Amino acid sequence: QVQLQESGPGLVKPSQTLSLTCTVSGGSITTNSYYWTWIRQTPGKGMEWIGCIASGGSTYYSPSLKTRTSISRDTSKNQFTLQLNSVTPEDTAVYYCARDFSGWILLDYWGQGTQVTVSS
Repeated sequence: QVQLQESGPGLVKPSQTLSLTCTVSGGSITTNSYYWTWIRQTPGKGMEWIGCIASGGSTYYSPSLKTRTSISRDTSKNQFTLQLNSVTPEDTAVYYCARDFSGWILLDYWGQGTQVTVSS
C-alpha cells in the first residue's frame, strides 16, 4: 500500500518561499511510470494542479505557476519537494501530494493534505 505524507510549515509570510515535502512509503518514486504530483485546494478556485515530477526525473508545471514553482526529489529519502516562490495570500490553500498513474492527472494515492496560510 502506497502512502504519502506532506510536511512543512503551516504559515508563510508574503513574498517568502513556501516549501513542502512529500514522503512516500510502500513504493519507490523512481520506479514505474508514475508522476508524483502537487495539487492545492482553495475555497475560491477549487482544486488546482501545480505540477509533478516523473519517475524518470522530468518535471512539469502549471503554466500559471511555472515561473514561481520548482519540484525536486531526494531519491535516498524517497521524498519529493515543492517550492513556491514569492507567495501572496492567494496562495493560501490546502496542499496535497499525490501519485498520478497515467500522466493525465489520474490520481490513485493522496496524502492527507496540509493547510498553508500566507499571512504577515
